[in-house]
Amino acid sequence: MDALRTNPAVPVTPKQIADECLRARDAGAAIVHIHVRHPETGEPSMEFALYEEVVNRIRDARSDVLINLTTGPGARFAPSDDNPMMANKESTMSTPDRRVEHVVSLLPDLCSLDIATMTFPSYAFVNLPAHLERMAAMIQAVGVKPELEVFDLGHVRLAANFVKRGIIKGRPLFQLCLGIPWSAPATAAGMLAMAGEMPPNAQWAAFGISSQEFPMVAQAVILGGNVRVGLEDNIYIGRGELATGNAPLVERAVKIIEALGSHVASPAEARAILELGPVRR
Repeated sequence: MDALRTNPAVPVTPKQIADECLRARDAGAAIVHIHVRHPETGEPSMEFALYEEVVNRIRDARSDVLINLTTGPGARFAPSDDNPMMANKESTMSTPDRRVEHVVSLLPDLCSLDIATMTFPSYAFVNLPAHLERMAAMIQAVGVKPELEVFDLGHVRLAANFVKRGIIKGRPLFQLCLGIPWSAPATAAGMLAMAGEMPPNAQWAAFGISSQEFPMVAQAVILGGNVRVGLEDNIYIGRGELATGNAPLVERAVKIIEALGSHVASPAEARAILELGPVRR
């Protein structure tokens, strides 16, 4: 909610979210990563109908952009002050099946899988290995590719173990999430350390939050990775200047990528690179 309160350009309703996805595609994005919010309160939501409307709106527009749905919600545990064994109202802990039901039904091209247990100021983000294995099995059983979101070095090692054991099948895709307190720093050293622990055949992308979003775009390109930008990670286009949407952030990233002599993949090229199946519409 902090980003929404600070920047009114953060989309809330399914129509706003879908429109932002389409504008990001027009600006050069090959993949759109989607969370949903309660249309009236703006609070993060896990409601299936909201995901369904967003996905249907994108597909009805006949867009070729690759759809990546989050599975992050449902892993928040905040202990009660009176009894730490019990969760307070801020908690959202859900079963693995509940966390991927929208993926299994809507069949996006990809979905995130957070290989992370970490702390935030008032809650813990809890992803037990057994739960992750169950989620990975259900995701891959319907032909969706998991994007392994890792926030620290140990997360990369756990994900690499999943790959080694065959829990994650095929060529793995990692997303290095940098700069979130208190996880891996958004630095060249942090990115290099995490990239060095990935399996040799892994594909990867990276992002930095807030003021490190664009420096990490450049760093990822230099190190041979892919990039992610968007209002989920950074609500500013410049110092003290709020971004008016996701598209300006994508446009800035495109300029950086091309200035470094690299190529911005189209959705069709990204689909081939990631070894995905045909478009689902």
